[in-house]
Amino acid sequence: MHQGRPTTLCEIMAKAEIWLIRTYWDFEFPRPYLPNFEFVGGLHCKPAKPLPKEMEEFVQSSGEDGVVVFSLGSMVKNLTEEKANLIASALAQIPQKVLWRYKGKKPATLGPNTRLFDWIPQNDLLGHPKTKAFITHGGANGIYEAIYHGVPMVGVPMFSDQPDNIAHMKAKGAAVEVNINTMTSADLLGALRTVINDPFYKENAMRLSRIHHDQPVKPLDRAVFWIEFVMRHKGAKHLRVAAQDLSWFQYHSLDVIGFLLTCVASAMLLVTKCCLFSYQKFIKTGTKIKKG
Repeated sequence: MHQGRPTTLCEIMAKAEIWLIRTYWDFEFPRPYLPNFEFVGGLHCKPAKPLPKEMEEFVQSSGEDGVVVFSLGSMVKNLTEEKANLIASALAQIPQKVLWRYKGKKPATLGPNTRLFDWIPQNDLLGHPKTKAFITHGGANGIYEAIYHGVPMVGVPMFSDQPDNIAHMKAKGAAVEVNINTMTSADLLGALRTVINDPFYKENAMRLSRIHHDQPVKPLDRAVFWIEFVMRHKGAKHLRVAAQDLSWFQYHSLDVIGFLLTCVASAMLLVTKCCLFSYQKFIKTGTKIKKG
């Protein structure tokens, strides 16, 4: 509640003293931003830890071909039987071993190179030297773990910010996108082969990784600093833009537009009246001349 009335989400957001944005210039395109915006993309990322013994043995069994990590995030636990079989069929045709986080029914077309897991240590797998590609739904966490470790991606976005995240990675040359609603086994297979075999994608993924790591302060340390900065300066109101205190019609300059329209209308009315007065005077003068 705010002054006896419900508070809107926009009002709450406008009162934010600092915004911690979970991206960085390895992901973003250059653009202006406000002084109370700080980019802390990848603050959850960390060096890879050793894999569980059984999983490490499976990864090592891939030899020089390496492995592909596949996860559609924590919200999508399974797929339709038809879609799962389509995906499994594509995965069975690559020489790499595949670690697929999937809780649904085992697909009938699952190849011997693919193993299903209820859970995978995603960050540790992406940081493994044998990982060649990452099939991802495009969630922010997975995207940044892939950037952190320099792994090219096959994007299968579904909703929310995922299509936009994958669009950024495509534009940066670190991902290929497939449409989960219309894709065929050939589409997914082609995207995988492109990302794995074309050095262009690995080079771009490593370039983004170098940009990410080349920061004077780690993202987590930056986030901690700015939170403490706000606390030390009692809200850091000096960083807030004045636009957040304007009403909606002031923010959109409707008062200025209204004033300018009034001025234009007044000028047009004055010109019209002057023209009308001059015309009437001309008519009267002409009438007098005719009578004379």
